[in-house]
Amino acid sequence: MPETFSKLLPCTFFFLFTLLFLSINLASAKSNGFSNVLSPKKLGLEREKLGHLHFYFHDIVSGRNPTAIRVASAAMTNKSETIFGAVVMVDDPLTEAPERNSKLVGKAQGIYTSAAQDEVGLLMVMNLAFMEGKYNGSSLSLLGCNCVFSTVREM
Repeated sequence: MPETFSKLLPCTFFFLFTLLFLSINLASAKSNGFSNVLSPKKLGLEREKLGHLHFYFHDIVSGRNPTAIRVASAAMTNKSETIFGAVVMVDDPLTEAPERNSKLVGKAQGIYTSAAQDEVGLLMVMNLAFMEGKYNGSSLSLLGCNCVFSTVREM
């Protein structure tokens, strides 16, 4: 029995030492979770590019040719002061000026839902598809809350 123990001791010691070494290295490894900071220079970007988009969004909910149509609602939606539960599909024009008949520069396509029970708060999920100028063929995706009666609204 002492012979078996003396043969197992080096293997056991090596195994425990390796396990301890790995656990120390893994515990001390720096983890950034799901994100990393990227260097603009490593990506070949010398300076930040900024753009200013200015257009008008026309959400037409009634009339002969509406661009926003309710496609679903809950049983209590029509009894709710905030129309909570309504789901609206949109294909809204984006124009260069506030007038509806001004130059069309794109479309806002997606959905918005009344997602708040205590205020008119819309969950907006949309693609802004541009059809004119520098951004022709480009799109911008939006996901955010539009609190309709807030003085300042940002998305």
